[in-house]
Amino acid sequence: MSDAPEPRIMVSALEHYAYCPRQCALIHVEQSYEENLYTLLGNRDHRRVDEAETDLRDDVRVERALPLYSDEWGLTGRADVVEFDDGTPYPIEYKHGRQRRHAPGRIQLCAQALCLEEMTDRSVPAGALYHTSSHRRQEVVFTADLRTDTREVIAAVRTQLREQRVPPPVNDDRCPPCSLQKVCMPEIVDTPERQRQEANRLFSTED
Repeated sequence: MSDAPEPRIMVSALEHYAYCPRQCALIHVEQSYEENLYTLLGNRDHRRVDEAETDLRDDVRVERALPLYSDEWGLTGRADVVEFDDGTPYPIEYKHGRQRRHAPGRIQLCAQALCLEEMTDRSVPAGALYHTSSHRRQEVVFTADLRTDTREVIAAVRTQLREQRVPPPVNDDRCPPCSLQKVCMPEIVDTPERQRQEANRLFSTED
């Protein structure tokens, strides 16, 4: 039995899993990826924070595209923006669209905070989701509950990657904006009953 350490989890995988475990598996287990309007708009909105850069604004150091890691949680990734006010990190994650409650994004942002706390040996109490269409920040406080949720998602993703398991599709309101619809085919294989009906149709002996 190998004692090799498990590979690090991408912080972005946590958002994928929190949104849809099947989406996470298709991307990080099966290495499937497709572009659609939403991903293209998201890529456009991220251009400003895709290049590593350091600014100083009113005594606040601003780091863009900052590499992240955590040995404790086995994470790696990159923060869109981190502001350092008197040395305290404040991560900011860019999201396409208008301000809304973005639960998967909160998990992703909290994971960034876990990395920053380990990297800087400082407490990170809060961060923000920046919504590119409304140009507004939505502050996220890293409560005990959110930290627990984030640690649970980390454990779930690690299990999924270890087992190389792809969950069945859900075929709900998460599916229309997902770029992996053509790969996932949720409307065809979403339930055992649908699979049974398709099998009966394909193998029917009727004329």
